[in-house]
Amino acid sequence: MNFDHPRNPALKVGVFYDGSYFTHVSNYYNYVHPHRRRLHIGGVHEFIKHMIAEREDTAPSLCHIIDAHFFRGRFSAKDANEKANQLYYDRVFDDVLMYNGVQTHYLPVKDLMGRKREKGIDVLMALETFELCMHKRYDVVALIASDGDHVPLVRKLHALGCKTMLLGWDFEYTDEASGELQTTKTSTDLWNTVSYPLEMAELVESGLRDADEVVGDMFVQKETLSREGDPERMFAGTPPPMDDQRYTGEIMSLHNGYGFIRFPDNNVFFLHDDLEEVEFSVLQVGMMLEFNVALNARGQRVAKHIRLADS
Repeated sequence: MNFDHPRNPALKVGVFYDGSYFTHVSNYYNYVHPHRRRLHIGGVHEFIKHMIAEREDTAPSLCHIIDAHFFRGRFSAKDANEKANQLYYDRVFDDVLMYNGVQTHYLPVKDLMGRKREKGIDVLMALETFELCMHKRYDVVALIASDGDHVPLVRKLHALGCKTMLLGWDFEYTDEASGELQTTKTSTDLWNTVSYPLEMAELVESGLRDADEVVGDMFVQKETLSREGDPERMFAGTPPPMDDQRYTGEIMSLHNGYGFIRFPDNNVFFLHDDLEEVEFSVLQVGMMLEFNVALNARGQRVAKHIRLADS
């Protein structure tokens, strides 16, 4: 496509994240999808600029993201401290957002019917987005969201003369632990209301298949961890906190490249990449393994430095 339009005016773009939704999608690509990479916020922003440029018939360099905002519920310090390394991972992700110029908006997570739930985030996001659009007169607002509750916001933005772009994902997968089918869908009303709907699951699949550079850069590249100053790339290669103690446990189940070891309180997950001096193909249910226990980015226990236990 020809982006040679020197007379086109620059476009002002605002990006607004439903934080829980973005985190859910990023976890899907990191833990479930074969690509095994987290979404990279800087790469997502560059992708948004290219998509707007394509639809507005201008150059990506003329699409300026002047604001980016991230909305999410947040555990109290007390509650977070009770979850393994939650405070640490919250701080790391704050560093990621700061590095990419994203402003954070948090509300306390509420205890509702014995479960911790977000409350009021959609309303806060709508109010802040509308108010900022009134003051800054964005040409395009990009939403990373899926909930139909955002439809009134989109209509209000259109009334201000602002176009809207939606980055939404529809996907499903079978949960490894429970065996249940997990489905993520974007509201049909939201798809139909925005100016520029982007069905991201399809765009990502085709982009990865075709080695599209813009799509590829939407993900943290683990092989380029040395890039200076980028906490997303640095954190992707940071080993999880690990217990020095060695444990033994019986293999409870084996699947395609991963398995579970019987362990007190909750079985511990392991990947074939973490085996030492033994091939995954020779493992059998009931074998005893020796291993360390670490915590992954979701605060879940995983086995590392795994060997066959001495007979």
